[in-house]
Amino acid sequence: MAQIISKTSINARLSYAGRVSRLRPSPIEKRVGGFGGVSGLVEYLKLEKITHVIDATHPFASQMSKNAIGACTLAGIPLAALTRPPWQKEIGDKWINVPNVEAAVQYLEIPKKRVLLAIGRQSLSLFYAQPQHKYILRLVDQPERPLKFPDHFINISRGPFTVKDDTALFKKHKIELVVAKNSGGSGAYSKINVARTLGVSVVMIDRPYIPSRTEVFHADAVLNWLNQV
Repeated sequence: MAQIISKTSINARLSYAGRVSRLRPSPIEKRVGGFGGVSGLVEYLKLEKITHVIDATHPFASQMSKNAIGACTLAGIPLAALTRPPWQKEIGDKWINVPNVEAAVQYLEIPKKRVLLAIGRQSLSLFYAQPQHKYILRLVDQPERPLKFPDHFINISRGPFTVKDDTALFKKHKIELVVAKNSGGSGAYSKINVARTLGVSVVMIDRPYIPSRTEVFHADAVLNWLNQV
């Protein structure tokens, strides 16, 4: 989206939460860090004379999305969410759908398995409650402090991922179960493809609830929205 915006006359700024240390290069101005909740975001929008907001956060960054809805409502600024449709179960998929991360942890109260935990780092500590498994952790950055899993392997990598590389990962670590968030999109879908091909079950975490808002599903739709409101 930033690449497309940079080729227009739109004056835009890209905001990062700052949870990832290795940020991708940006063709437009960027800022890093939180806003301080709804009130802080309202103050920022007014101070910077922002006229439109595009919420392009991860589908599981629900608090930021809720804050954006609240702040834009209070400030009287139009908001659109650039999102991606969730993945849909296909023939051959072995999904165990759970409503949230806590339910995924509860599901893992089973005998030892080799588990690919592909959920990011924010909720990793919840899985300390199930220490019997061998965890293969896919992370963008090295953890800031040692993790407390008795048996684990850290795979530092950033998407988009490929079926070839994920097949090699599955086979190398003899993965028996995947825990994944239904983030949608193509960048992280290869692990779902590989799990289907190899007959590996996936604990699929449903998306969190986000209040009703305008949603668009591709960059061109964002530009159309900006020209219409």
